[in-house]
Amino acid sequence: MSLTRAQVEQTAASIAAMQEPSGAVPWTPGEHTDVWNHLESAMALMVGGQRDAAERAFAWARASQRRDGSWPLKIVVGEVEDHSGETNMSAYVAVATWHHWLVARDEAFVRLMWPTVRRALDFVVSMQLPFGGIAWSQEWHDGAPAKVNADALLAGSSSIYHSLRAGVALAELVGEPQVEWELVGGRLGHALREHRDLFLDKSQFSMDWYYPVLGGAVRGPEAHALVAERWDTFVEPGLGIRCVSQDPWVTGAETCELVMALDAIGDRARALQLLADMQHLRTDEGSYWTGYVFPDDVNWPVEQTTYTAAAVILAVDQVTDGTPGADIMRGTTLAADFAELGLECGCPSGGASADRVAGVAGRTT
Repeated sequence: MSLTRAQVEQTAASIAAMQEPSGAVPWTPGEHTDVWNHLESAMALMVGGQRDAAERAFAWARASQRRDGSWPLKIVVGEVEDHSGETNMSAYVAVATWHHWLVARDEAFVRLMWPTVRRALDFVVSMQLPFGGIAWSQEWHDGAPAKVNADALLAGSSSIYHSLRAGVALAELVGEPQVEWELVGGRLGHALREHRDLFLDKSQFSMDWYYPVLGGAVRGPEAHALVAERWDTFVEPGLGIRCVSQDPWVTGAETCELVMALDAIGDRARALQLLADMQHLRTDEGSYWTGYVFPDDVNWPVEQTTYTAAAVILAVDQVTDGTPGADIMRGTTLAADFAELGLECGCPSGGASADRVAGVAGRTT
């Protein structure tokens, strides 16, 4: 079971209804906005025919970006509650902008967003750690960047890998190649494929399980093997997937992200089944409960979140090829996988795209 076009539009309208006058899209009305989930909602609004609302969301992102390229971690109705800059969240503007390009083919919009994307990814690549992962955040004090939290999150770095491929695609579109992003991406991809033990251990969260596949760093037989490793730990047949391995709680956003990861590696039957399984979270108004505690037969938390609705829309778009944006997680329109160059782990450097990186470097020197 998937959704009809009318149902997708109804769900997009439920997101638009929660958008603040500033353009910010909070998790729920009165709750906080973070730029990653905000931009995911902008992408879903584009798919669901709410382009004006989507572009107000992009305008908010341009206006709220800080001089170092980051965004505050948590903003509540225009007031910053957590000033920290998270790398994963900042990087995602590249994915959202490339998605807009796929859907609308509006080059003027891409050029409008390009300075924001460039600042964001320059901030992110400056946070790469010696083993290749990306430091997960930087604190702010007295209105300025401060201590870097120098550990890397596997899910966050996997999403950054996806963002770097989108960023390099945008750079090529606007004619401003970014060789440093490609070099950082090569080292990051290697870490995600070969050194997952060096990231912070968050293995109780399902996101750490499937995100290396969703972000595109792990593909082919290795991706299928990675999915198989913890399928029985997280998947609850007929309901969706657990957010946390030890809790009897399935969540819609994580389920839909796994749907997209499965579809990206050709596992369409299970992708479609999981998408159907999570529809018990849908309301008559087209919004979605965040999750469901199955021993108690209750939706929890008692909220319908924009990011859950957005994940549903993007998953439906992908499995139905509803818009050209359906490729955003499959990644065939993104920049090629990055060459593994300049590794500091002692592994041999290489990769199919090494010649491509060298060629770009030659054009820019």
